[in-house]
Amino acid sequence: MPADPLNSVEKPRPGPDGAAAGGTAPRPDAVEVRRSTRRRRTVSAYREGGRTVVLIPARMSKEEERRWVGVMLDKLAAQESRRTLDDGELAARAVRLSEQYLLGRARPATVRWVTNQNTRWGSCTPAEGSIRLSHRLQGMPEYVLDYVLLHELAHLLVPGHGPEFWRLLETYPRTERARGFLEGVIAAGRLPNLPRDGGE
Repeated sequence: MPADPLNSVEKPRPGPDGAAAGGTAPRPDAVEVRRSTRRRRTVSAYREGGRTVVLIPARMSKEEERRWVGVMLDKLAAQESRRTLDDGELAARAVRLSEQYLLGRARPATVRWVTNQNTRWGSCTPAEGSIRLSHRLQGMPEYVLDYVLLHELAHLLVPGHGPEFWRLLETYPRTERARGFLEGVIAAGRLPNLPRDGGE
């Protein structure tokens, strides 16, 4: 089985934390710009409490910084205008997926969005029955969200990524398509130049 995009060590591009569906961009004084010498090409942003954090390469000029802050604030506002499932709806979706594809055997105690997972799409603690999904999944196609939920639900039944685990995911007909989508998102984060169309 090829490398699993859910457990990639590459850092996919962060997105909004979805704190408020239909939210508006914060005031300019609520923006924190973080420069990184390790960040070479990508610009990303996410909500953190009452502020927006914009991550940029250290080499950027002040003019480029101002331009990208504006671009990312607009992008976050557009993303947040789309409705996002709240934690209760996410948990209900997980239960439906477990019943449909796992015979109802995976029973999570909690399912929630988190904003502190920037190198993984989701995580699971089987002993607690808790599933956490990265806020970066918000706005992605439903079949991708369902795949990540099923991936974590399967970990409630099988802890590792052995053959038994992958057999559980074979029941979901869009597994390969969803994995391909996530691999594409990761690959897009490695593009050599900053795009000019306002993307990351």
